[in-house]
Amino acid sequence: MLLKFLRLLKIVRIAIHYGLDEIAISSLRIPRIAKFIAVIIFWRDISAPRGERLRRALEDLGPIFVKFGQVLSTRRDLLPMDIANELAKLQDRVPSFDTNVAIAQITKSLGAHPDALFLDFERTPVASASIAQVHFATLKNGRQVAVKVLRPGMKDTIDKDLALMDVAATYVEKLWADGKRLKPKEVVAEFDKYLHDELDLMREAANASQLRRNFANSDLLLVPEMMWDYCASSVIVMERMQGIPVSNTQALLDAGVDLKKLASDGVEIFFTQVFRDGFFHADMHPGNILVSTDPATFGRYIALDFGIVGTLTDFDKNYLSQNFLAFFQRDYKRVAEAHIESGWAPKETRVDELESAVRACCEPIFDRSLKDISFGQVLLRLFQTSRRFNVEVQPQLVLLQKTLLNIEGLGRQLDPDLDLWKTAKPYLENWMAEQVGWRGLIDQLKVEAPRFNHIFPQLPRLLHQALNRVEPPQPVDLRFVQDLLAEQKRTNRLLSILMYFGGGMLFGILLAQILMY
Repeated sequence: MLLKFLRLLKIVRIAIHYGLDEIAISSLRIPRIAKFIAVIIFWRDISAPRGERLRRALEDLGPIFVKFGQVLSTRRDLLPMDIANELAKLQDRVPSFDTNVAIAQITKSLGAHPDALFLDFERTPVASASIAQVHFATLKNGRQVAVKVLRPGMKDTIDKDLALMDVAATYVEKLWADGKRLKPKEVVAEFDKYLHDELDLMREAANASQLRRNFANSDLLLVPEMMWDYCASSVIVMERMQGIPVSNTQALLDAGVDLKKLASDGVEIFFTQVFRDGFFHADMHPGNILVSTDPATFGRYIALDFGIVGTLTDFDKNYLSQNFLAFFQRDYKRVAEAHIESGWAPKETRVDELESAVRACCEPIFDRSLKDISFGQVLLRLFQTSRRFNVEVQPQLVLLQKTLLNIEGLGRQLDPDLDLWKTAKPYLENWMAEQVGWRGLIDQLKVEAPRFNHIFPQLPRLLHQALNRVEPPQPVDLRFVQDLLAEQKRTNRLLSILMYFGGGMLFGILLAQILMY
């Protein structure tokens, strides 16, 4: 408890030192008087621009607050431009740590000094983020690579901040009317899990390898190859990627990149990861995305930093796809039904009332480009609607919601005229056809057939065991005869079911085998 209190005091001290309270009260009708009072009471210098002070405060507060700033930086529609520009620096320009510390980390993790491991190792880091920093190097075989080194002391800092967040979530749940519905403790637990996963760089390397396989034949996304002989929990080495940061739109235009296509491709990549694979990059802020300038892969996205990924179950994918598709078709009744069927809304919710509320939220934003939509107002109305109908927050979807905000912010930056709905709708319709139609049935049979190959030869034995379940008759009274007849009826039903199942399985297996060969 003492550690939590000390951490809280540090947060308050940093907030006052950088004048964050002044930023909060700047919207009052008499901001000059408020500023003067704040300066007199706390006696600190607030001469630096507010965006710079906010960025520096988040950097001093640690990785969780830096990640919060990274997410905010993508929402230029919700933030003043000066603050958004400063927060964008958190994406890959967090102050680096001492190179000697990085070298010691590499030596300890990989068992040799970088000068012995690499033909060349650049002492100056090329990028520095909240969790780690990156140095360029060259392997002994001449291949150019990037070396990612974990920041020291991350676990203790994150544990302290998460403990505070958990305490805050407890109070939110108890004191706020919407606390239980929003499940703050579950959301913090999800955040805890993903942040601690991010501290193990071997997990990141494995995530990158999986995403690389998923897009092996894609002409949309490139993922660096991991050098497994040089990977450990606190150091990983990967293929060096050449490209232009996606946030540098002028450089992209000068290089001849089609920004409209790039924005459209970003939407397709997102939906492919979510609905085809159920495995998606969940930290897609602009600092983690490059655009390839190599002639062989020109204009493709390059994904970096795979510490946080999200996964979805088939159940989640099914209901999400139904919601998205119904939403794009303006079938608000189906949106309401899907929410109730999935358990996101209480079973007693009236479909017509929820349908009407969803229509009021969504109808104003259709057939409009991103530049003409105020997502701040849309989110506010959706929040009010969810509170009215007791729609529960789904903790497993928090990362998806965060990623969707990143993608929407990126699309707004690349192509403000992008129609998000029209871009995504054809992909979702095609995906649903593959899942629900004949193609989906055939693909599912191909998957299931090998699993049931061992069951079919057992059917005769299973039938024999079912027949032997009926014991021979004994000389008993009439009630026994009645019971025996009832047992025979049950056995006949069982035989019918088994025969039906066996015939169906045989047909399915044969059909799948024919399709496979």
